[in-house]
Formats: sequence, structure tokens, C-alpha cells
Amino acid sequence: MFGFTEGCLPMRRWDELNAFFQKSGAKIVFGLNALNGRVPLQGGAMGGNWDTTNAASFIRYTAGKGYKIHGWELGNELSGSGIGTKIGAAQYVKDAIALKTTVDSVYRGSPAKPLVLAPGGFFDPAWYGELIAKTKPDMLDVVTHHIYNLGAGVDTHLIDRILDPKALDGMASPFRDLQGLLKAAGTSAVAWVGESGGAYNSGHHLVTDAFVFSFWFLDQLGMSAKFDTKSYCRQSFIGGNYGLLNTTTFQPNPDYYR
Repeated sequence: MFGFTEGCLPMRRWDELNAFFQKSGAKIVFGLNALNGRVPLQGGAMGGNWDTTNAASFIRYTAGKGYKIHGWELGNELSGSGIGTKIGAAQYVKDAIALKTTVDSVYRGSPAKPLVLAPGGFFDPAWYGELIAKTKPDMLDVVTHHIYNLGAGVDTHLIDRILDPKALDGMASPFRDLQGLLKAAGTSAVAWVGESGGAYNSGHHLVTDAFVFSFWFLDQLGMSAKFDTKSYCRQSFIGGNYGLLNTTTFQPNPDYYR
């Protein structure tokens, strides 16, 4: 999907990345391919159980090498109507439990067990409600959602929305509703924003990498704090037009300091 169907992460490259992670002191959350083993269904959805074979082998290799992983996340933007494709909530529950079982098995006896995160998608109240209700009280450590509430990066009216309090406040409902679902379910899981760049398709040069974008970013951080969101993962550190570093000079963009 999206040209990455035959993509592969060689273990040699994974070793090199972990050497870099160790030197940088970064906390790593790795997103696993949740489409492995699926079969196409009508309406653009995917069905069937997640094939854990490749993921389990990768997790065992990582643990065996002693690499410190902060969390393992299942999938990317497959919740609700999905992006590119989707998976039903009931099936995702089964797969999240399978990931939890794998992580518990591999890290049994370890003093530092990685977090289990899901689903890394856009918030859909009914879909998320079912996931949370059926994975309580402790099958998931973190429930993640993504935010690109400003629309497409090519939009010429981005600055208008960034500076419009009503437009910014319109993003409150996913934060508020997700926190309500977690509290009502009595789960131990917490909410994270697992990915957010404001404007999708790599943002907009001289807007999402400029000072004006800080009005959006600071509003998002304040909203996260208000609704007890424990982590906010900004898209991206470097890359696209919404990175925290300039892609040519590697100098910090304004949002780096927020």
C-alpha cells in the first residue's frame, strides 16, 4: 500500500539505528505492520487475524540484542474509515491482545517491559469505544490517535485557520471524548497523540515550519494538558515542511523550542 508493500527493514540497518538511538538517548516507539496476513473485504476493508510471525521474530531479535524499546504500537491509521484501508474494531481488539501476549512472553522477567500501544489512527468515537471497552483493564497501556485538523498542506488558507481561535477550539472534541471513553471504561490505558503535523501531506513551507505555526502547536499542547493526554508526538523531528529541524541546514525551526 502506498508503494511500501515490498518494503523491508534489514537487521543490519536496525542495528545501526539502535546504535544511533543509544547515543541520542531517544525513547523509541516502533510501529508494527498490522496488515500482515490480512485478506481484502468488500468496501475497502481488510479482514482476518493479524499474522504475528514476522513481528514476534522482530521483537525477539530486538529484546535478544538488549535494545531498549519504549513501546510497540500496532498499525497506522486503520481505525474508523481508515486511510487507504481499514480494520474493524472487533478484529483490532483480537490483534492488540495478540501483540500484548507476544510482548509479555518475550519480555517475561524483564525489569523494563515496553508499552503496548494502539491503534495509531484518527479518532472515531464508536470504533475507539469498542477497542477500549474490550481491551480493559490492562491489555493496552496507551491508546493513540492522530491529528491533522488543519487540512491539506497545499491549502492557501492555512494561516487563517492557524490564527482563528474557533478553528483551533474545534479540535477539542477528540481529546475530550477519548478521555471520557477511557474514564468510563475503567481502563489503566492512557491517551497519547501518537502523530500530529497539523496539515497533512507534509505541511506547507513557510507556514508549518515558520513562527506562525507555533500558535497551532502551543494550542495543541495546552489542549493535551487540559484533557490529560500523557504524550504528544510531533510530526516530525526532521522531514516534510512541518519538521522541527530545517531539512537542509538542520537548524531548529521555531516549534523546536516549544
